Amino acid sequence: MSAHNGSLESIKNEVIHCVLCGLSTTRTNAVPGSGSITRKIILIGEAPGKNEDETGSPFVGSAGKILDQALICARIERKEIYITNVVKCRPPNNRVPTEEEIGICTSEYLKKEIDIILPKIICILGATALKSLLGLKYMTTYRGKIVNRPPLKYFITYHPAATIYNNKLKQIFFEDIQKLAKIVNAQDQTMDKFFPT
Repeated sequence: MSAHNGSLESIKNEVIHCVLCGLSTTRTNAVPGSGSITRKIILIGEAPGKNEDETGSPFVGSAGKILDQALICARIERKEIYITNVVKCRPPNNRVPTEEEIGICTSEYLKKEIDIILPKIICILGATALKSLLGLKYMTTYRGKIVNRPPLKYFITYHPAATIYNNKLKQIFFEDIQKLAKIVNAQDQTMDKFFPT
C-alpha cells in the first residue's frame, strides 16, 4: 500500500474494516478519526473507550464531554478540528494498547491522517500518545509546551480522561487548551500577514 493513497474518507473505510491486529476481534466498532481539516488542528488521544466503541465516534464519553467544555472555553469549534486516536479500536477493559497495536495503527492509519491533513499543530492528549508519537516519557516535563519535529509541531497536554476525578488537572487542561487556541490564532494571523486574502 503506498504511503499516501487516498483521502481521509478511504482511511476511515479501511479503519472500519480493519482486521490487522487482535483488537478487531474484541471491538464492537472501530473508531476512525472525525472532524474537519479547516483549522489544520489535529487532537490525538490514546484509544477509544466504551462509549466510543459503541458509537464508532471518537471522544463521545465523559472524557469527550470535558474536551468539549475545554474547546468551548477556548473558542475552538469542535467541528473545525480533526480528532483521532493512536489506536482505533478499544482495548479490552480499557487497558493501555500494546506496542504492536500502536505500531500497526500508527503506520497504517495515523501517519496517513497526518500526511493528508498537514496540520499546523498536533495536540497530543496524554502519556500514551506522547510516547507513541514522539517516543517521549514524562508528561509533566512536556505538558503545556510545544515540541518541534519539523515539519510538524506538537503541543502536549493531559488526556481529558485523566482530569475526570481531579479538578486541579482539569483546570490545567482547560488552560492548556486555551494556550493551544492562542498559538493557533497567532499562527493564523502570521499567515494572513504573509498571504493576505
